[in-house]
Amino acid sequence: VAYCVGGLVLDVPAKSLPSLVDWTLREAKLGQPKLSGPGRPADPLLVLTEAACERYGLPTGLTEEEKDAGRIPEGHKVIKQLTRADWKLTKRGFGPWARIYRPAKGSDRQCVQLCIPSWKALDPRFWGSAAQLPPAELARVLGVYATRVMTPRGSTSVTSLELMTALHPPTRAVRDEETGVLRQAETKTPGSLGTDPVDCAPCEAPDGHPVLKDLPRFHVRGPAEKLFEEAYDWARPMTDEECTLRHLVGLDVNMAFAAGANGLIVGLGEPTRVTNPVFDPKLPGSWLVDLSHVDLFRVKAGKEWVELDGSLLPSPFTPKGDRPTGPAWYATPTVAYAQELGYDVAPTEAYVRYDNGRYLDSWYQRLRDAYLATMADLGVAADLSPEDFLTAMDGYKERDPELSIVITAIKATVKGGLGKLRERPRGEGWRPGERWRALERPTWRPDIRAAVIARTRINLHRKIIKHAAFTGQYPIAILSDCVVYAANGPSPLDFLPYRDGKPLPGGFKLGVNPGLVKHEGTQSVLWGEEVRERFDAPELNLARSIKDGTITDVDNGE
Repeated sequence: VAYCVGGLVLDVPAKSLPSLVDWTLREAKLGQPKLSGPGRPADPLLVLTEAACERYGLPTGLTEEEKDAGRIPEGHKVIKQLTRADWKLTKRGFGPWARIYRPAKGSDRQCVQLCIPSWKALDPRFWGSAAQLPPAELARVLGVYATRVMTPRGSTSVTSLELMTALHPPTRAVRDEETGVLRQAETKTPGSLGTDPVDCAPCEAPDGHPVLKDLPRFHVRGPAEKLFEEAYDWARPMTDEECTLRHLVGLDVNMAFAAGANGLIVGLGEPTRVTNPVFDPKLPGSWLVDLSHVDLFRVKAGKEWVELDGSLLPSPFTPKGDRPTGPAWYATPTVAYAQELGYDVAPTEAYVRYDNGRYLDSWYQRLRDAYLATMADLGVAADLSPEDFLTAMDGYKERDPELSIVITAIKATVKGGLGKLRERPRGEGWRPGERWRALERPTWRPDIRAAVIARTRINLHRKIIKHAAFTGQYPIAILSDCVVYAANGPSPLDFLPYRDGKPLPGGFKLGVNPGLVKHEGTQSVLWGEEVRERFDAPELNLARSIKDGTITDVDNGE
């Protein structure tokens, strides 16, 4: 029996896996329309339960050896059946996410993808309890995700990259005037990453990258050699005045990294090295520049200069919030923010990308719409007042546990895709300097990842500056997209400067849209002080535990 999207149930006559693949393509005609003009329709996805695995001669679980290999042996009887029926498998073989295909003939593609939950295809970190759901409920979860995001193509990380590519296909189909047959053009589609990978700049390369093979062994690159754009992990001791307050309130930015990608100009092609360039905030790239002169005690907020207590603020230029001490590599959004704060910048070197565009816009819009539609189904609409929004967010996941799984998967698709842009090799067989398999795809782009993270960090810092200038309140801790403030009340409305329901322009705004904030959690100031004293860590990052008060990992410098 096949449980389909929308509650449709089909009888499946197939008694072998090859006949199941044939039935899927010829009779069931499953699949999904293409997401963009030059793109291709999505291949059908079959999710095999344990009962289906038994019916078609597959094991219900993988052995330890098969788990390590990520597939069943090539000599398995089911693989032999497929081979006799002229079906092929991709290079990754028959694993939790298997692709079975025949070479395409013109525009006629014959490909079916399998997902096998009992083989750990649905990682619980990103799909929650989806693998334990009954077939009809699992079909609903994956169907909603497929309809609103795309048909899963593997992990949420892999699917995220596939979504980028599906929205900006590297080539387009053209019709042969003589034969009328569609074929893929050799020229790159404008706005795409193309079909060929491009090398990153040396400063953008993660440690161990082949471009760094000539560096001395055990050499540690500093900020002047390595681009280090990462999310915030910063905290400071509380002031005496803050210790007199009662609560620590955490705010979390919704879909922060997706919002950071929205409207961002990123490089599409190879980097070009330039020396002593004039900084251009619209030109994506990596810049070697000294920003140690930027003083947070006096910055521009809009057109006005404002005085702040810079000792209570993190630097916007480093993940740990430390003030730079000399030249360092930064992505374009970070250098542009230094200018925005009212300071001159003078890069000495840069790797810029003249071929550029808003490659991630449609990816962001697709994921934003999926997120908002699913949150609306869970009772959290985009037009709620601040008070109603906080009420709607209280226990929203319990209203429909299946849709809450979809929300988790959508968020994982955002973060996982950005992580894949700088994927590193795994396993003991890899040695520094060797070619990485990930480097063979056009979507291995650490510069794009760096730009998105830089812009996300800058967006948060801009809100913090606006809030501090207007209220005199400063954050106590920041972890990625979560920021913690001391307040007299337990609610965000006890310290966010709303007036007649309207937020501070450019500051924090409660709401479900990406870039707006929600209540992450509240703990007492006494809890924060006790935890820091217990672990002898006055700068312990309380944002890590603000949600439920549980301390899971402490690094006090020892």
